[in-house]
Amino acid sequence: MSAIAIFVKTPGLSPVKTRLADGIGQAQALELYRLSADAVLAVARTAEIGPVYWALAESAPDAVRYWQPRAPVIHQGSGNLGERMCRVMNVLVDRHGSGLLLGADSPQIESASLRQAATWLSSDVRRSVIGPASDGGFWVFGSNQASEKHYWTRVAYSRPDTFTRFKLSMDHETDWLELPMLTDLDTAADLSALSAELQRLRHRLPAQARLITALAAARSDRLNPRSNPSNA
Repeated sequence: MSAIAIFVKTPGLSPVKTRLADGIGQAQALELYRLSADAVLAVARTAEIGPVYWALAESAPDAVRYWQPRAPVIHQGSGNLGERMCRVMNVLVDRHGSGLLLGADSPQIESASLRQAATWLSSDVRRSVIGPASDGGFWVFGSNQASEKHYWTRVAYSRPDTFTRFKLSMDHETDWLELPMLTDLDTAADLSALSAELQRLRHRLPAQARLITALAAARSDRLNPRSNPSNA
C-alpha cells in the first residue's frame, strides 16, 4: 500500500497560480487550477494503490471545508516547501508504509505510472520514485522510508536545477525509479504542452477530458482577447 498526498492551496486564502493568472486572468486561472486538482484526484483514486489525501497549505477551517468533501486532508504545517514536504511524507510512511507526493498542476498523470511507483516502493530496501518536470522541477516524489528534514531543506525549489539538486540530496542509500517527464501548469506558455500531453493519454478520465475543454477555451481566449469578456 502506498498513500498519495496532493499538495494544494486554497483559493481566497493563499495566492494560487499567480503567474498563470498574469497570462490568462485570475478567474480562468483559478478554474483551471480547480479542474487540474480534480483530475489529479481522479487519477490517484483510479490507481487504487492506497488512501488519497489533500495536503493543505492552510490550517484554517475554511480550507478544510473547501477540500474535505472530496478527500480527507493532511495539513502541510509551517516552514518552507522542503519542510512541508518532509512532514507530509513522513506522515504517509508512518501511517501506510510508503507515500507519493503529487502537485495539483500535473493532471496528465496516468494511473499506470502511480501503480508502477507503488509496486517499486513495496520493498524492504530503501527505494525512491521521482518524475521530472519540464521546468526543471519534479511532479512526483515517493519513498518507502522517512527522511530527516535537512535532506529536504538544503534544496532550492522553483529553479531550473531543482530536480537535479533534489535527487542528489535524497540520494542516500536508495534505489531510484524515474518516471517520464511531464509539464506543470505554471504559466500561460504551458497551456499548449499540457493540452497535448493530456490528448496523448491512452485512457483519458472524464475529469481530464473536462480539463482539455477548459484548456482549449483558455488558449482561444489568449489568442483572441477581444472575444473574452473578462478582457473588455
